[in-house]
Amino acid sequence: MKQIYAFENKEDFEKFQDIIERFTQKLLKYQYELENKYGLRDLPKGIVWTSEELATNIFSQVPIPAYTSKDIIYISPDLKSWRELFVSQLEEHNNPNIKEFYENMSENHLFTIVGHELTHHSDLFVDEFDDERKDSIWFEEGMCEYLPRKILLSEVEFNEITKVESEMVEIFKEKYGNHSLDEFGKASYQGSLTSIMFDYWRSFLAVKYLVEVSANNDVKIVFEEYLKWDKEGRKIPLTQYFKLDSLLN
Repeated sequence: MKQIYAFENKEDFEKFQDIIERFTQKLLKYQYELENKYGLRDLPKGIVWTSEELATNIFSQVPIPAYTSKDIIYISPDLKSWRELFVSQLEEHNNPNIKEFYENMSENHLFTIVGHELTHHSDLFVDEFDDERKDSIWFEEGMCEYLPRKILLSEVEFNEITKVESEMVEIFKEKYGNHSLDEFGKASYQGSLTSIMFDYWRSFLAVKYLVEVSANNDVKIVFEEYLKWDKEGRKIPLTQYFKLDSLLN
């Protein structure tokens, strides 16, 4: 997997060189975990390390500086800009605890976003990533949030992000929650940052419930059911298949 650096000047690259090198080494270990346990066979062609500005205005118009496009991962390693971005998710709400969490978001949490993008390349997901995805995007996105967080974060860190995103769902469910999770992806990256992230939070929490409650912490069982749902022809929505209606309402 190629490591590509796309910055406007040498100074920007030098500013982020150390964190990029740390992430590159850590990613090799996470890659090994995915290859051995979670169906990673074909790696992306490369990772483009770049600035938030270039990621969201030049390479793409996606408002979040981490995404995969044509088998290449684009991501900004700028922790400061990520903190500011996540604080802005609160919109007009004044929640000091959540604001403080995002203002001090750790490098570990940022690295799970890199892990998220690599997890998308697992062969355990039945939809091709670059194709139009429907019916189950929430499962893939939720699992791509859950696995790197569960594997890479400490128990304390994992519980912190779970608490924060649970609270964010409660804060914004009246404003942004008037649709089924199965509709996630139908209006991809349209609307405000918070409206986009709302379904990521819900997806993570749904997958966490499936793994830790429904499957008694056995990720393999959850994937087996997901693949069974697909093989049987997707006769009912995936949330209904997993009996998540009561959890999500």
